[in-house]
Amino acid sequence: MNATEALKRLKRGNAAYCSGNHTIGDTGAEIRMRTAVQGQAPYAIIITCSDSRVIPEAIFDAGIGELFVIRVAGNVIDNHQLGSIEYAAGHLGTELIVVLGHTCCGAVDAAMNHDPDGYIKFITDEISLAIGDEQDETEACVKNVCHAVSEIEHSLEIQKQEAHGLRVLSALYHIDTGKVEFL
Repeated sequence: MNATEALKRLKRGNAAYCSGNHTIGDTGAEIRMRTAVQGQAPYAIIITCSDSRVIPEAIFDAGIGELFVIRVAGNVIDNHQLGSIEYAAGHLGTELIVVLGHTCCGAVDAAMNHDPDGYIKFITDEISLAIGDEQDETEACVKNVCHAVSEIEHSLEIQKQEAHGLRVLSALYHIDTGKVEFL
């Protein structure tokens, strides 16, 4: 599936989710067996936050084998995430990458309003770099997503694949409505 078709599918799935006319895609025994034997062929790579309110398979009405989901607090990008993205794009042939931030993000709030320590600081330092002195939480979430997209697009492997149809998009999930806004 090319990136344009994959984006249409994500938008249809999100519309179904927002209207309440959704399931979480096919998770039945037949699809489990088919993907066990034939492998996966996800139509989109979703990089999103670990927040328990953000469930990509539900948000996009997707089932087993349809989305390659990478979750990390604050949807920050480092070499581990880049390696996972390159695997899905290069080896599985997935042509759409979506960085999905969300409103009411605790990691963004921590970067804006707190001074965490420990390993959390690695995440909030990256978010602080992305958002600068932004004080509006939603705008900060958008800046953080755009920064992640930029980090992905700087990958040499991703640059090569973009020449052949791969697309990298930013999006914001609205916790209160369930709507995904492609930026």
